[in-house]
Amino acid sequence: MSASLATLTAVVSALTAIVGSFVAYLAYRGYRRNDSRRMRALSFGIVCIAVVPYLVDRVVDPATGASDAALIVLVTLSHAIGLAAIYTTFDR
Repeated sequence: MSASLATLTAVVSALTAIVGSFVAYLAYRGYRRNDSRRMRALSFGIVCIAVVPYLVDRVVDPATGASDAALIVLVTLSHAIGLAAIYTTFDR
């Protein structure tokens, strides 16, 4: 991968984690203000989808040297948990 593409990937993934953190924070504030379990679940889901994969890629991978397969499993599991949490926020 070229250096510019690697840099672009790093910047976009960091930006996704930052914006995801901000949106999750706003949802958490909504939970605290209104004591809404749905907003808490939404906040948790957003963190699982936007922030945890970044942490797995940038923190867990260098710290543990885990295989690519293990990292993909962790990211996919995080996405699944996040989507399940967001699903619980819908009216049924």
